[in-house]
Amino acid sequence: MDEPRIAEPILHVDMDAFYVEVERLDDRGLVGQPVVVGGAGPRGVVASASYEARAAGVRSAMAMSTARRTCPGLVIVPPRHRRYGEISEQVFSIFRDFTPLVQGLSVDEAFLDVRGLRRHYPNSRAVAEAIRARIRSELLLPASVGAATSLYLAKMASGYAKPDGLHIVTEGSERAFLEHLDVRELWGVGKSTRSKLASMGIGTVGQLARASIPLLRSHLGEATADHLHRLANGIDERVVEPRSGAKSISVEQTFEHDISGAEALRSQLLRQAEQVAWRLRRAGLSGRTVSLKLRFPDFRTITRAETLPSATDVSRELYRSCCRLLDRAGVGGRPVRLLGVAVRGLQPTEAPRQLMAGQEERWESLAETVDDLRVRFGRHAVEPARLRGGESDPPHDARGGSA
Repeated sequence: MDEPRIAEPILHVDMDAFYVEVERLDDRGLVGQPVVVGGAGPRGVVASASYEARAAGVRSAMAMSTARRTCPGLVIVPPRHRRYGEISEQVFSIFRDFTPLVQGLSVDEAFLDVRGLRRHYPNSRAVAEAIRARIRSELLLPASVGAATSLYLAKMASGYAKPDGLHIVTEGSERAFLEHLDVRELWGVGKSTRSKLASMGIGTVGQLARASIPLLRSHLGEATADHLHRLANGIDERVVEPRSGAKSISVEQTFEHDISGAEALRSQLLRQAEQVAWRLRRAGLSGRTVSLKLRFPDFRTITRAETLPSATDVSRELYRSCCRLLDRAGVGGRPVRLLGVAVRGLQPTEAPRQLMAGQEERWESLAETVDDLRVRFGRHAVEPARLRGGESDPPHDARGGSA
């Protein structure tokens, strides 16, 4: 039986008219109006435009004076970047609930590598629709998604999905998708390069893909020619690169009110171990080094770490490790402002691991069942009883037994 796979594993998620839509969350009177966010002064420019304003010819980076003339009745809202940052964090939190392989491009767009979801979703369409549904239901915001086999094709696809849609460049159709596009749609083609290509009779991506590399090099230089020729042929070998370089997966929380006491800290560690293990499994990764981060009310921060005998994605093992680290930290009754758990030394879960004899099949089956329930009903659909205010017994893990 063939291993399940997602044929178009790269998603580009782009929030539609993000600043405007956030303003509409807080002022429903703006819905349906031609709205822009930006400076209203004589030198003001448009930072974001609603699709109603765009239909009238208003564009981002347009001088506000021009935008007013272009669209009589335009509603101008001053920017609130702190508010946009707050909502952006919530959007990216949803992204990371699906996969830790998230590369942010700005506050309102990111690349996601979702190949690790192959056991939970049949294809890229199902993943993309699930992400869009989460954003819509939890944040009341529209998002457009492009899916493809490479980063730049996914980004191009999301442009065709706007507004509030989904476009997939299916595996094997890359050349057909690119064939008739204007060369200016390729990354790296500005006015100068487009002019040089036009002098060679090249106006479409398909023509560029079939052009002679020596001819392109003679007009564009070797580096630019090779780069554009590869893109024109649908070749983009870059990968999604999270800020951490996918070197670790972590969860941390700053508490609204400081917490203290071993029992309260252990409950929070259990919750965080569950979250980290969930993200590891969604990415198809395991890790060997567990680290604990504690910050006190005076902002003094300490970390403790230990390396396990073998890599794991089991929350029970992560929790046990965190408890050992907490004991080593000697916190005592001191209040804690921030608590965090991270796992480093990542490797594919398929890599050989030391497991308890006779337990591997049961652990894998339980993990898949619990993860599938979380995919269908939400990440908090299945949790240890201790996190639901139930018994104080040791936690039960999706990958096997009680701690």
